[in-house]
Formats: sequence, C-alpha cells, structure tokens
Amino acid sequence: MTRSMPGAAGDLAEEHPDIWKAYSALGKATADCGPLTDREKRLVKLALAIGAGSEGAVHSHTRRTKSDGIEKTALRQAAMLSLGPLGQPRAVACKTGIEDIER
Repeated sequence: MTRSMPGAAGDLAEEHPDIWKAYSALGKATADCGPLTDREKRLVKLALAIGAGSEGAVHSHTRRTKSDGIEKTALRQAAMLSLGPLGQPRAVACKTGIEDIER
C-alpha cells in the first residue's frame, strides 16, 4: 500500500505506519458515513482540494478520478464551479493543475 503512494504521503506512511493506519481508518469511516456514490465522493474530494488551494491535493485527486474513469469534462467543470466562490485566479490555477495530470 505505501509503496504505491508517491511523495510525502508515501514517506509518512512508511515512517509512521500506526499514524497512517489511523488516518486511513478515518478516511474509510468518512467515506462510508453517507449515501454518496464513489464517483460523487471523488468529485467532492477534488472540489475540496480546489477550495483549499492545495496543488498537491488537486493533482492527487485528479489522478484518482482519472484511474476511476471519471470523464475529463467533469473535472474541468469542478474547476469552473470554483470561479464564483473562489475567484478567477484560483479557478484557472486548479484547471491548470487538473490539466497537468491529464496530459
């Protein structure tokens, strides 16, 4: 599990497996606490990454949506939906971040 994770997340998992195990359990519990589909959860997580302004998280969630077969137009729409509440610079930055992974 930890070997397949890139960068800092993989490093954290290898250096602190007990913390990573607890963090993973929290992630599973939050994913299972309601009726959202897997597709909806992926898009919500991408939207949260966009809202937080985390380029690394945008890249990570874009990779995950790509591997889950979610269409590119849905990812781009998530970035464009951020235009109103977050502003043009953030929306463009996130659109660019998504496109970095799509290439």
